[in-house]
Order: sequence, then structure tokens, then C-alpha cells
Amino acid sequence: MTMRGLWLVAVLLVSAGSVAAQEMTAADALVKVRARYPADVGAGTVDTVKAGDPSTKVTGVATTFLDTLDVLREANRRGLNLVITHEPTFYNHLDQTTLLTNDPVYKEKLAFIEEHHMVVFRLHDAIHRVPPDAIAMGLVERLGWKAYLRKPDEPYFVTIPPISLVDLAKELQKKLGAETMRVVGEPSLRVTKIGIAPGSAGMPRQVMALERDDVEVLIAGEASEWETVEYVRDASSEGRKKALILLGHEPSEEDGMEQCAKDLRGVFPGLKVEHLVAGNAMWTPDKPVAVKK
Repeated sequence: MTMRGLWLVAVLLVSAGSVAAQEMTAADALVKVRARYPADVGAGTVDTVKAGDPSTKVTGVATTFLDTLDVLREANRRGLNLVITHEPTFYNHLDQTTLLTNDPVYKEKLAFIEEHHMVVFRLHDAIHRVPPDAIAMGLVERLGWKAYLRKPDEPYFVTIPPISLVDLAKELQKKLGAETMRVVGEPSLRVTKIGIAPGSAGMPRQVMALERDDVEVLIAGEASEWETVEYVRDASSEGRKKALILLGHEPSEEDGMEQCAKDLRGVFPGLKVEHLVAGNAMWTPDKPVAVKK
């Protein structure tokens, strides 16, 4: 084949790829997303479309920790109409809307999604279950702790150089921008054995991690104040070498969804795939944050 012939074939292939990308529906795209994270999530999974019409043509893909209204507005501005969120769109784990049917906040958010021909899909169960857990690994990589993993494909336990609890907390706060972080335990405690449980793993899993001899500090996203928090306070009062650092749910999982965007760029080479940072909803009196409108 001549050089001109090869050039024509290349042009046709690129054109075909562009057309395919332009004609891809959200339903088509989600088949590919599920194939990238092929976990057996079961019939009760929350990994489903939360709003929008799956037959909508995809113009671009946004990943995020949580599809706040601000995130949705930014995705629309950038032309990213398939939004892949890690956490719920409508304020509860199952995105049940029975109690919100006439709620003005819910109605305005849903209307924005529908009016701008957006589709929201939640990717929670599968991305956690395909090893290595991309959400936990995203946090480990952001902290620069990959070399400290005890097992390369298990991002839940690391052994770091000795450091005081208070200095560890300061380091995490600086690296993650976790302004509302909270800590339980003796500030001067020297620690090296770390457990990692991003998000809201719940009291049973958090306490099981803390019961291990090879975990001195558990780094988590959030916990009920009357559960794991009080368990660690009592453990510390008993003289046990245990502590808890609560980063906040968003700081503990946002980096994992940024990794998701990197993964999906390989899945959708003909589409824009971008990560949009949700940010932390809460602020402290010494560092107030203005609301975007």
C-alpha cells in the first residue's frame, strides 16, 4: 500500500473513532465503565443511574467525589454531561427520594440535571471492590506512602517512619487540605503502624482495624461521634497505643475519584474526561468559606 493509502486509512480510522465517540449514549458508556471495574456488586448495588436519560448522547465525562450542584454547574459549563459520582446525589445512601418529592432543594437540583441533558451515575461499590481498591490507593498515593505499603495490592495498612500523632495530623492536613480534620488520642504518642479506612466504613470495620496489634492509628473519613470516637478515647485512657484521625469524608476519597478519571481516559480516548473536585462542605469559624451561587 502506498503512503497516501496508509494516510487515508489512518484518517478513516480516526474519523470512525470520533463518530463513535460522538454517538455514544450514556448507557453505552456505562457498559464500558462497568467493564473497567468488573466487580460482582450484586442486585442491591447503589452503582446505578441516579438522574437523567441513559439514551442521552455523551459529550464528555466528569468524575467527582460527590455531584454537588456546584459540580454539576461546572460539568455543564465544560460540556461534560455524563457525571460519575462516588457518593449519593440526593442526600442518602440509596438515593431514595420519597421524602423529597416536594422539597425545593431536591426539585431544583433534579431540574438542573434534566434541563441540561445530563446523566448522573454512581460508582461506589465496584470501584472499592476491584483490587486494589482505587479509592484507598488514591489516598495512599496522594500521601506519598505507596513505598510504605505492607503489601503492594493492599492499600489499607502502611508502616511509616516514627512520628508523633500531632505531627502526623499536621502533615495530613497540609497534604490533603483537610481543614476540618479531627483527632482522638494522645498528641505526643509516637506512631508508625497505620490503618487506612477512607470514607465511612462504619464502627464494626473501624474497631476491627483498631483491635489489630499492627494498627496504632486509624486514618478514616468519618465516624459517628458516639461510636469509634469514644472507643478510641477509652482505649487511650487505658494507656493503649491507639489513636484516630478523621480527615473528613471528601478529603479521604476525592483522590480516588481523580484516579478514576485517569482510568477512564484510557476507556474513552475520543471523549473529554475530567475530574471535578467537590471540596469539603464544612468550614471552621477561623476559616469561613463563602457559598458559591
